Amino acid sequence: MKNQLLHTPDGVRDIYNGECEKKLYLQDKLHKVLLSYGFHDIQTPTFEFFNIFSSEIGTTPSKDLYKFFDKEGNTLVLRPDFTPSIARSAVKYYIDEEMPVKLCYMGNTFINSSDYQGRLKENTQCGAELIGDGSVAADAEILSMVVDSLKSSGLKEFQIAVGHAQFFKGLVEEAHIEEEDEAHLRELISNKNFFGVEEFVEDLHVSSELQALFSLLRNFNLTEEDLSSAKEKAQAYPLVFQALDELEKLNQYLKIYEIDDYVSFELGIISDYKYYTGIIFAGYTFGTGEAVVKGGRYDKLFSYFGKNAPAIGFAIVVDQLMAALSRQKIQMSLPDKGMLLIFTENKAKEAIARAKELRSSGVLVETILWAEGKTKADYEEFANKKQITTVEFMDGE
Repeated sequence: MKNQLLHTPDGVRDIYNGECEKKLYLQDKLHKVLLSYGFHDIQTPTFEFFNIFSSEIGTTPSKDLYKFFDKEGNTLVLRPDFTPSIARSAVKYYIDEEMPVKLCYMGNTFINSSDYQGRLKENTQCGAELIGDGSVAADAEILSMVVDSLKSSGLKEFQIAVGHAQFFKGLVEEAHIEEEDEAHLRELISNKNFFGVEEFVEDLHVSSELQALFSLLRNFNLTEEDLSSAKEKAQAYPLVFQALDELEKLNQYLKIYEIDDYVSFELGIISDYKYYTGIIFAGYTFGTGEAVVKGGRYDKLFSYFGKNAPAIGFAIVVDQLMAALSRQKIQMSLPDKGMLLIFTENKAKEAIARAKELRSSGVLVETILWAEGKTKADYEEFANKKQITTVEFMDGE
């Protein structure tokens, strides 16, 4: 019990000193990008009623939620995901809004999963949700925000893999795959076991066109020609055709935004969140095996809360992005840390007045009363450790 007073539970950790400063600075830079696109801040509760994240909605499995009870006996959960929370609040406050609603957020999510060994169970996410616009143009704007956000962090080499939820759904429907077999197929694709996928499809005895479309699940970078050719094969399969057609249109918008070099089309993307209905995407870079950003279109999620509205959004996992920047040795240009002012008791009045004057003009000032036995060198070493370049002494001499 005594040791627990100094230690954190498994999956969470303290963030302090320089790392905390860098994280807050990074969050501010990401936030400014979202605001520059006309998005507005929203804060939702850290915990919600259990049914906000129910299996019916298609979010995090119940076994992976942090659950507890209020005094009325209601089951509450720490939010594992922002999107359902924002969908709930958007329906509540924007139920009659006919124009697009653009919301952004910053906060922590909590997932209690044994599958996350060695990973954090509490993560900071920065994200945005565009509600009420079902166009491909909205999809492209969201992807542009993702690219600009990652670039603002200092990241130079990254790739956004884009797929479409309707492509896989259409294949499953056209091949008449049962629910249990679909779950097995999802697992094969998620594990990148494409030999297993090939064997699975061979046993289905479907048309050659459908077999060819299934084979695209293993392609990690479809070209314009690949998409066009796939559309030809998919003309008899409406959902599959629609997905490919939207990706073709999206590609044209990406060129207009001049971000097409950062985006690749990957039809084998399968999300754990089953509420996605359109494009789904994930962003990767060097130095982390996990995606630094995830998102997609979820046009039916709002109906669970009483409003029919298309929507698309994304979340940047700030902790993963921080890890990638660190491992790539990308330095953040942190703002000036101001100065350290050391004073003796007989100079307290002058020192405090000077500190107030400097702070009023925007300078960051840390003051310390000179302790007996300390030397100027001690304080200079202390300032250097904190990366404060300006040190001033007021010692009465």
